[in-house]
Amino acid sequence: MQAYVASRGWAVVKDVEDTGSGVTERPQRETLIQAARRRELDVIVRWRLDRWGRSLADLAVTLTELSTLEVGFVSLTEAIDLTTPTGRALAGMLAVFAEFERELLRERIKAGIAHARRAGRPHGRPPTAAKHTARIKQLSAQGVSQAEIARRLGIGRTSVRRIVGAG
Repeated sequence: MQAYVASRGWAVVKDVEDTGSGVTERPQRETLIQAARRRELDVIVRWRLDRWGRSLADLAVTLTELSTLEVGFVSLTEAIDLTTPTGRALAGMLAVFAEFERELLRERIKAGIAHARRAGRPHGRPPTAAKHTARIKQLSAQGVSQAEIARRLGIGRTSVRRIVGAG
């Protein structure tokens, strides 16, 4: 990577190495993005593209942001150079595929929810406040404030307000 940077006549401003895997936070990547937002660098050079983004959607979002900030991105292994017109066109195609991936995921989630409902399985958050309806009405009738009822029962004030207002 250092030889590539030198051959392009660029100066290394920050040398960063992220270690770890999975979906954990990556502070070094965030540091680079923050530096790009502050206009402290012009190009980010990576060894592999898959080491930058955890998913196609994540990759597309960060590459689009870098492009908006006019910060180049180079991945040496895949020979992707977003500092060139061809590379920027490739970034646009990546964004299209990321949107496609998000739409497929959304459709799968909706289909899974519909299937669960047809099968009679509950979906969504369990109705915790509804279990306390009788107690909420009793406390309200005793003149206890809605905020106090919520505190005593460990539920939200909005849920208390909704139940008191309905009865």
